[in-house]
Amino acid sequence: MVVTIRSLGLQGIKGYEVSVECALSGGLPAFDVVGLPDAAVKESRERVRAAIKGCGAKFPVSRITVNLAPAALRKEGTVYDLPILLGILAAQGDIEPPSAEAAFLGELSLTGALRPITGILPMAMAAARTGVRELYVPAENAAEATLADGLTVYPVENVEALLGHLRGREKITPARPWTPGAGTEPGPDFSEVMGQENVKRALEIAAAGGHNILLIGSPGAGKSMLARRLPSILPDMTRREALEATEIWSVAGMTDRKHPLLLRRPFRSPHHTVSAVALAGGGAFPRPGEISLAHNGVLFLDELPEFSKDAMEVLRQPIEDGEVTITRTAGSICLPSRFMLVCAMNPCRCGWRGHPSGRCTCTDAMVEKYVAKISGPMLDRMDLHVEVPSVEFEAMRRREAPESSAVVKSRVNAARSRQAERFAGTGVSCNAHMTPAMVGEYCKLDGAGERILKAAFDRMGLTARSHDRILRVARTIADLDGAANISAVHLAEAIQYRNTEILRK
Repeated sequence: MVVTIRSLGLQGIKGYEVSVECALSGGLPAFDVVGLPDAAVKESRERVRAAIKGCGAKFPVSRITVNLAPAALRKEGTVYDLPILLGILAAQGDIEPPSAEAAFLGELSLTGALRPITGILPMAMAAARTGVRELYVPAENAAEATLADGLTVYPVENVEALLGHLRGREKITPARPWTPGAGTEPGPDFSEVMGQENVKRALEIAAAGGHNILLIGSPGAGKSMLARRLPSILPDMTRREALEATEIWSVAGMTDRKHPLLLRRPFRSPHHTVSAVALAGGGAFPRPGEISLAHNGVLFLDELPEFSKDAMEVLRQPIEDGEVTITRTAGSICLPSRFMLVCAMNPCRCGWRGHPSGRCTCTDAMVEKYVAKISGPMLDRMDLHVEVPSVEFEAMRRREAPESSAVVKSRVNAARSRQAERFAGTGVSCNAHMTPAMVGEYCKLDGAGERILKAAFDRMGLTARSHDRILRVARTIADLDGAANISAVHLAEAIQYRNTEILRK
């Protein structure tokens, strides 16, 4: 007899349906799992054997063959323990085959308890797409699985409870759809930063339009402190954006029972020793990297020149395309990577170039060598180049409280609302992601603006890319002002943020 149990698998960060086919036949006792299983799937034989005996059932003394279809796709992880166990019990007549509208996921312990698995959200969403109506998952994963619409999710504590449910003796109560609590924990606030009003303004523009920004200044000026407060003014995520980001975090094993859904935009800050593979993702069996974990959020690179050349250059294509394609021997996957890139750096190796104390010991040649670590193409992809000056004593002792993040965020949300209305139905969410055609349509200039931009183009030696990025920033500044069109004032402010000469002062 052959019994088929519905289950799910992962390919990259996308779920797909897997049919677990279990057959018992005569011959010498054996237990084979086929269908391109990895080592963890093959080891399920011992976990299933112990769990069946632990729940009081009899393990069949016959030839057991389990096929994981489609057999052409590699199966990874411990997700198939539970469906294999149910397939064996149904094949030997201990239970009735489950409904064709039910799917099962979960790792077994030797006692029959179910342990949580990773990637539950993308698999649950795939289940809903393929017609599954009942999804049985480990109790620890139930909250996350309820985020997929159209499913009745059953939290399973152990095999005995599940068998009692399937036999109709004691039904498992379906999990309630997860909803966020009263509020999130407060993070660092802009009101804690004294001075640096020009930098705060630049960060507000970057947050409103989703623009990349480079902060340049001496040690202690507040670059890292300001960057780490950027999430407090970022616009609220839509549900679609939250689910996209959570899918990636789920595959990486970074969600839990209490926090199944990302409520704030991700903020990733890898150390400068990170490798190119850790940034882009990959490995023998490709997994998301830092740029994908920052999807719909911020990727912060502190001490930018200290990153390896390979690590910096691997960012170039994802910044433009919003996705990264990873190809390995085991397969190829495409991961989303639409993030805001925020970088911070010192003006020279010792860090004190241009500081009022005059303690810089670097020669011009040393400064050129240090700055040259950042390639021209990489620098061209930064929308705003902002100098972070040393904070003056008077600003540090000022008694009035600076503007809070909540006030700034209200302006950012208003600007994003204008962009959402402008780009409705296009798939574009903010000004930074406008296509060249959209730049031509929504960033039209008057006569004065045309003259200003032409003068800047000739004097600063701008590229076609930097030309469009200036217009996108100007569009964001106009949105913050509530203006329908870009004026000369908006364009002039956008151009001043494009001054790369601050790297060579």
